[in-house]
Amino acid sequence: MGVTREIITGNVKIGANRPLVLIAGPCVIENEAATLRHAERLMAICNGLSIPLIFKASYDKANRTSIGAFRGPGLKTGLAILRKVKDSLSLPVLSDIHSIEQIAPAAEVLDVIQIPAFLCRQTDLLVAAAKSGRIINVKKGQFLAPWDMKNVAGKISASGNENIILTERGASFGYNNLVVDMRSFPVLRATGYPVVFDATHSVQLPGGQGESSGGQREFVEYLSRAAVAAGIDGIFMEVHEDPDNALCDGPNSIPLGELPALLKILKSLDAVVKQR
Repeated sequence: MGVTREIITGNVKIGANRPLVLIAGPCVIENEAATLRHAERLMAICNGLSIPLIFKASYDKANRTSIGAFRGPGLKTGLAILRKVKDSLSLPVLSDIHSIEQIAPAAEVLDVIQIPAFLCRQTDLLVAAAKSGRIINVKKGQFLAPWDMKNVAGKISASGNENIILTERGASFGYNNLVVDMRSFPVLRATGYPVVFDATHSVQLPGGQGESSGGQREFVEYLSRAAVAAGIDGIFMEVHEDPDNALCDGPNSIPLGELPALLKILKSLDAVVKQR
């Protein structure tokens, strides 16, 4: 298993054969109190297991299935909430941007700027994000082969930014379904950049409920175990204290109460793989 470059944000180090990093949080910012509550619980879980944490929540979900779907509080309010998480808990924070205009204000708060899967080939967006100087996490498009991501990373690195993370989130398999090809992890790591597995979006059923996406969270554990065994640098999970009542992506979110047991397994597997 090749060694990727090391990327550092705060106390979190990802890549270079470092222990597994967790990127986690609710799909969307529902309100300030809930966001801080989730962040505090995640931090307590990860501190107890000595797992580095990057907190994730979206201020705007711009690619929802239905126009009536909850999108979040928006850029200004959402970034203010993420700043409170960052400052009060000393956690690095990640959120996704959807347009060039969002990059400058997002970069003032975010430690990691995420490029959504559907936008991963948008050259102008990638170049502008790269020039922000922040770490860039790019979700692999559901329509791309893993080897195509070297060109995506190349657009960012050519713009002067080598702080790149590549995230696998499954590939479209017919209608309303995704599959994960475990061969993608060594292919993505061959770029030299850290690789993350998005375990919860990979069990999503896009548009599977007609006016919203469905999901099969019962498969998250199995795919996560396989991905860690295949050799990854981080794992991405959307979590919620009450997924069945979450305002976004509840069907594929992990209940917070079930997270510690799963992370213990993944940490043990990661140690075995990286010792080798």
